[in-house]
Amino acid sequence: MAQHKVVVDPAFRKMGEIFSELDRRRLEDLCSIVWGQDEPMPEAEARAAVLDADVVVCSQWRYGDSIYQARRLKAIFSVSGGFQTDFDFEYCHQRHIQYLSCAPAFGPQVAEMALGLAIAAARTIVTADRGLKGGKEPYLWASNRDTFTLFDKPVGFIGFGGLAQNLRQLLQPFRPRIQVYDPWLSDGYIRSQGCTPVSLPELMSQNRLVFVLAVPSADNSAMIDRSLLERLGPDTVFLLMSRAHVVDFDALTDLLQQGRFRAGIDVFPEEPLAPEHPIRHVDNAILSAHRAGSVPEALWDIGRMVVDDLEAVLNDLPARRMQPALPQLTGMYARNAARRGRRK
Repeated sequence: MAQHKVVVDPAFRKMGEIFSELDRRRLEDLCSIVWGQDEPMPEAEARAAVLDADVVVCSQWRYGDSIYQARRLKAIFSVSGGFQTDFDFEYCHQRHIQYLSCAPAFGPQVAEMALGLAIAAARTIVTADRGLKGGKEPYLWASNRDTFTLFDKPVGFIGFGGLAQNLRQLLQPFRPRIQVYDPWLSDGYIRSQGCTPVSLPELMSQNRLVFVLAVPSADNSAMIDRSLLERLGPDTVFLLMSRAHVVDFDALTDLLQQGRFRAGIDVFPEEPLAPEHPIRHVDNAILSAHRAGSVPEALWDIGRMVVDDLEAVLNDLPARRMQPALPQLTGMYARNAARRGRRK
């Protein structure tokens, strides 16, 4: 039996959702797995197992103060995609316990969806499809009066983390001129990536495509307010891809109802979206039910990253695949999830 003890308790995610058969076998070869089932591990049993575990793989830490008695613990691997707010990161940093997030697994798939929504909005693909199916389609030039291509257009990124880095690569064939607003990064770093740092008002005013890719923080709730949204021109496409937390969603809905600009939206302040929400009836917005980061084959990247970095951590080597919780930033994260509502 492997000498390393690893608690694997990924619920809400399921084992087969994130671990391919190959990676499950790799995991079993690396360590002695405790639990490893789809259902949440019973709390008392989980707390006891944590005490002598080398690593815990979970969606979020739900084992209370057992972390303070877990003397062998080297790392916590989060498979949720974000950093939780109700957790003692400072203690982990002091004890050199790594907290690693699978967020990088979502970068490529969310970037792909962002590009898809941008093209669909710029070329009015959804509107044209509806027109053709309704027997009201114009052809050729008449159908393209309100369209544009992405080539050589100014592009704004609000946030320049993993999502933006992946999207930047996908956009390169279109020769974009990219402006970035990200207060967590230095201007010098942004310039080193071939982009131009700007203020948020400048970014909203000067770009044809504006991508919201920022991580929710304690300071950026509804940061993109009505006054900033009103800076968008009528030929601008606004792409909301990371979290609705950063946008005044009521103002966004109102301005879209007025036809002030176009949008592609994948995330909402409450999910499922209320059936009566007016955003559902806005023709100039393409809506997606928070599905940019849920492609089955891409979710296996989570398990692959976990096993790759687990192998490193158990051998006292640095993790390279997952995103570490940095001491300078962990206090700034907001709860990285939409409010979950219930449909009656």
